[in-house]
Amino acid sequence: MTIWTEFQDVEFKLYYLDAAGIKTRVLEAGEGEPLVLLHGTGGHIEAYARNIRGLSKHFRVICIDMLGHGYTEKPDHPYGIDSYSDHLLGVLQALNLKKAHISGESLGGWVAAWFAAYHPEYVLSLVLNTPGNVNNKPEVMARLKESTIKAVIEANYENVKTRLEWLMYDKSQVTDELIEARYKIYTQPEYQKSVYNIVYLQDPEARQQYTWDPSWCGKINVPTLLAWTDHDPTSTVEEAKPIQDMIPNSELTVIEGAGHWPQWEKVEDFNNTIINFILQTVK
Repeated sequence: MTIWTEFQDVEFKLYYLDAAGIKTRVLEAGEGEPLVLLHGTGGHIEAYARNIRGLSKHFRVICIDMLGHGYTEKPDHPYGIDSYSDHLLGVLQALNLKKAHISGESLGGWVAAWFAAYHPEYVLSLVLNTPGNVNNKPEVMARLKESTIKAVIEANYENVKTRLEWLMYDKSQVTDELIEARYKIYTQPEYQKSVYNIVYLQDPEARQQYTWDPSWCGKINVPTLLAWTDHDPTSTVEEAKPIQDMIPNSELTVIEGAGHWPQWEKVEDFNNTIINFILQTVK
């Protein structure tokens, strides 16, 4: 199966919209309550290719290339969590969405939580999938920054493959097509510049502005699920507990046999986690 044959018989549309002045790539499929999917650092829509079929049976799935990522516009300024949050707000407003369920992976989870804290009126529920910046380990930040820049500035098959393999527990899940899709994104001339704005958050001082803290996490007032894995290279399940304590009435679940991309490695487990949480908790 390839990225696109995963859902070639699913009715979907791929288009661009203007999100508060940012030309933004969007993939949409399904009907029902909106479910917005946000990828991680250096990611893009294709990170959720294996999930569209299952999730679109229950929700109106809206998957975007985030600010500066994929084929979305890349303004030349550092991308903080507030910048990504503002972009997400622009997407929802462009789609005339009053409320949506939001699930984010890594950086996307961090952004989703921040957005829910500062724009609670737009959020129905949250699923934070291996969210970013949990432990602020300098070695993790340094490795992520180095591998991301290397994969872009020195883009070739092996460097992109190495960056993707870091995300996976089962390295065989890194397909040639996924490598090729990311290689084409990383070799865009404008991406060669935007990568430095993307890794801005790997700087400890920049990151400190948005660190997980009860002062803003306590504002999250919607049903929230923390979806961790047992082989996440960025944080352990034990390190999820302080985040759970910060977010009122949040729940924690563990998807086994996966690394930082459970949505790709454990498709059914990931999809069922989201579907069951939303349908059983929010309805």
